[in-house]
This record gives sequence, structure tokens and C-alpha cells, in this order.
Amino acid sequence: MTESEKRPGLVPLIAIGLAAGLLSGLFGIGGGTIIVPALALWLGMPQRLAAGTSVAAILPAAAVGAISYAVQGNVDWTAALCLAVGIVAGAQLGTYLLARLPVSALQWAFMVFLLVVIVTLWFVVPQREDEIGINLLSAALLVLTGFVTGVLSGVLGVGGGVIVVPVLMFFFGANDLVAKGSSLVMMIPGSISGTIGNMRRNNVDMRAALAVGIAASVCVPFSSVLATLLDPFIANVLFSLYLAYLVGQMLYKKLRGRAK
Repeated sequence: MTESEKRPGLVPLIAIGLAAGLLSGLFGIGGGTIIVPALALWLGMPQRLAAGTSVAAILPAAAVGAISYAVQGNVDWTAALCLAVGIVAGAQLGTYLLARLPVSALQWAFMVFLLVVIVTLWFVVPQREDEIGINLLSAALLVLTGFVTGVLSGVLGVGGGVIVVPVLMFFFGANDLVAKGSSLVMMIPGSISGTIGNMRRNNVDMRAALAVGIAASVCVPFSSVLATLLDPFIANVLFSLYLAYLVGQMLYKKLRGRAK
């Protein structure tokens, strides 16, 4: 690998960060679903390094997004704490598995999950006054959700919002804004945990992660405000279209890889 391939230019890194930040604030995701393919396909970064770099880049955007949603009162702190406990442990396991397991089966399962979410988003629309009911069972299930999300985050390089946001809405009764805000809070310890694991394995380009993450954090406050202005059904439709794009992108890569 040449030096230019090892150190991608700042301009494309900033462009990736701005796109990731827009989606992060609007949908309550970390932006890894944009960052990983952009680093790997556009800038030629190895897939595993792109995943590790993405986990680190998510931290600034998640922190700014969490603050933005919290200021507007759209974070369930108890749910976020339960998710965070799970994701910290799951992220460590995910970064361990990233260097050891083929991720093909997980990618197929992830695509199936996203397809189910896409269909559901068109028929189940949460009301803005909906709240998460916290009891011992729901708290345990939230920790489990965080753990599974952390594993997928470490392996696939995503922040976990594409998993947690719909799960909080459909299974825990959260409204869309609280689901997004709580998801972003959860990503902060998840990103820290995953990045520590990846740094131990020399699987992070910190220069690229900082450039992408700082650029992303600039966009998040504006897109988080935009999220509050959207009708919940319109927000669901936009989220479903984004997920459909993501599934199509993953499927294209799979089929192209088989053809080769």
C-alpha cells in the first residue's frame, strides 16, 4: 500500500464526515453505514481498518448529537444507561471477532433484519408522546439489546443506531425522537469501548477518524433540529428509504464479490 493510500486527503474525509453528520442527527445513527463504505470503496482503505476507523469517528458526532437531543428533552436516560452497559461489553467482543471471523453471515443476517425494519416503518408510526416503560424485565432486555448492538458495531463498524432506533420504537414503545436521542447517548461509551479494542489491535487510522468525526459533529446540531420538525410518519419514510439504500449497497457488494 502506498503512502497516499495510507493517508487519504482531508477534503474527501471532511466530505464523508459532513454526510455522516447529517444522517446522524436526522436519524439518531452514528453514521458508520456511510463512513465504512466511503472509506473502503472511495478511498481504498482495507475493510477491517475502515470498520475500526468508523467506530472511532462516530464518537464526536454521537457526543454532539446526544447533547443536541438532550437539550430538547429527547433522551430517556435510564434506557440509554441500560443500552450503554450492554454495548460496552458487546463492542469489546465485536472488535475481537472482527479480526478473527468472516463477517459474511452477519452481513446477510443484518440485511434481513433491515428489510423487516423497512416494512415495519411504513405501518408502525410512534406518537411523539409515547414513552419507554422501564421495569426489571425491560431493563434487562435493553442491556441485551445493547450487547447485541455492540457486537455488530464492532464487527460491521456501525454505531448501532440502525438497530437501536427501530428496536426502541417497535419493542419498547419509545417515540422516534427519544429513540434517536437515547441511541446517540448509547453510542458514546460504545465508541470508546470499541476504539480501545481496535487500538489494541492496531486497527484504527486516528487521523482519518478525527477528520471524519469532527466534520460530522459540525452538521449534527442542525440535522437534530430538523428531525424535531419532521412529522413522525415522514421521518419513518425517510429512514426506511435510507435503510433500503443501505441494503441495496450491501447486496450489490455481496453479488459483485461473488461474480469476481
